[in-house]
Amino acid sequence: MTPSKPSQDSANYLFLVLPRFALLWVCILLIPISFFFKIWWLLFITVCLTCLGIYNINQKRHAILRNYPISGHIRFLFENFRPEVRQYFIEGDREEVPFSRLQRSIVYQRAKDVDSTTAFGSLNDLSKPGTDWFLHSGRSHKISDHNFRVRIGNERCSQPYDLSVFNISAMSFGALSAAAIESLNKGAKQGGFAHDTGEGGISPYHQKHGGDLIWQLGTAYFGCRDEQGKFNPETFVQRASLPQVKMIEIKLSQGAKPGKGGVLPASKITEEIAATRDIPMGIDCISPPTHPEFSTPRELVHFWQRLRELSGGKPVGFKLCIGMPWEFMAIVKAMIEEDNYPDFIVIDGAEGGTGAAPVEFMDSVGMPLVDALIFVQNTLVGAGIRDKIKVGVSGKVISGFDIAKLMGLGADWCNSARGFMFAVGCIQSRSCHTNKCPTGVATQDPARQKALDVPDKSRRVANFHQNTLKALAEIVGCAGLNHPNELMPHHIVRRQPDGWIKLLSEHYQFIDSGSLLTGNCGRRVLDDMWKLADPNSFQAMTIADEIVDAQNERTRAHQEHCT
Repeated sequence: MTPSKPSQDSANYLFLVLPRFALLWVCILLIPISFFFKIWWLLFITVCLTCLGIYNINQKRHAILRNYPISGHIRFLFENFRPEVRQYFIEGDREEVPFSRLQRSIVYQRAKDVDSTTAFGSLNDLSKPGTDWFLHSGRSHKISDHNFRVRIGNERCSQPYDLSVFNISAMSFGALSAAAIESLNKGAKQGGFAHDTGEGGISPYHQKHGGDLIWQLGTAYFGCRDEQGKFNPETFVQRASLPQVKMIEIKLSQGAKPGKGGVLPASKITEEIAATRDIPMGIDCISPPTHPEFSTPRELVHFWQRLRELSGGKPVGFKLCIGMPWEFMAIVKAMIEEDNYPDFIVIDGAEGGTGAAPVEFMDSVGMPLVDALIFVQNTLVGAGIRDKIKVGVSGKVISGFDIAKLMGLGADWCNSARGFMFAVGCIQSRSCHTNKCPTGVATQDPARQKALDVPDKSRRVANFHQNTLKALAEIVGCAGLNHPNELMPHHIVRRQPDGWIKLLSEHYQFIDSGSLLTGNCGRRVLDDMWKLADPNSFQAMTIADEIVDAQNERTRAHQEHCT
């Protein structure tokens, strides 16, 4: 049986329908009234609203507009303004979505060179589980020079670079506007720190002001690719030989969307972007999820050595968001077997957010930064090679405390992307992927980009860097130390869920140097994953493979003993 339709004459039906169409009926009624009394502005408005209502009744895309042809738009209006209303009027000062008001305020104040000190006590609940704090020393002192640096480059590197401990993380021209790139690079030049290009290549705006660059090579090899999108050594040599390029970073994955690759919408591709990346206009620019130049850990080692030679001996390393742990361990095994180590590794935490990504990737894929740092630190120490490689980190780094904590847990330096975006003028509207950034930071719209004044914003970038390092120096001096590379896990305390406190050296389990090589590091899960790591494949070895390898190892040992 088919359901019976409500009668047009039914009082119940009219009772339900009339309120929904009330605004439309009012507009229709006002048309002749406004015409008769010659109220032309009212006539114009009512005619427009009536046409809108009739259109909405007949359209099939939005059900709510068919039932509420005029008033239904109020719902969409509120939905559009909800993020701004929540950010400015509802959210708390420490509610991180993804950065709290206090975090943003710290950046804005330091970028403007305004005193960021506060009074009347901390707003933090120091008894809350998970709260961290530094232990100060009776030998605390003032550090006059806050220009902390770390040397990048091992014995295979002929052009080492003294890198600041706080730098601009990877953000591409295309994702950011030309004015934003200019501001960041000019600020890096003024402050004496490095600017990571992101995988989008080296644009004219990266080169205009002469700031030091870390050239990032993604899976699409923008700026050094042939017509098929593969690596082109000739164009790589041309770019890598630029005096501005101080380091070269192979991007394996990023925290915002690990394992997914990247997309630059066609709407954001200008002639300049197309020329910088060697790509056509009019279609979305896709970066594949994996590199075509290598498919195994051992091939990755050969690739970074090739880049090191082509660049004339500049520091070469790679960046990744930790996924399957044995894959990173496989890379470490390949390093050891080839006796060839990267000059640096950058760990990107899953908190990273400068790349637009599906919500599933943004929220539920990739290892958070601190966990990833502890894992990488343990792996490199356990393999006995920590002293051969410098480790950088990126992921929601804003304050001097953030840098000090991460360096205390093993990092040699920190990068920040969104922190420097705030310094340029970002207001966290979360519209980076729409090409409608309200401040002109993440857009290719020429009219919106005009909002950024490069001389002013570059000073703010340099100020934010300088004032953050001053805050870091105060923490280091408070601990009785002279350089942040002296910070250790035992300098930091964490409140536990049961209310007790622990040093981070006790909270996290750190292993001894070389203990992974002996198969007894004290953490069974690390020992087991180390056994699964295969230097010839990113896939985990099976138990059968492990047995065969063990037998082969015993055979080789027996043969060596006999000879």
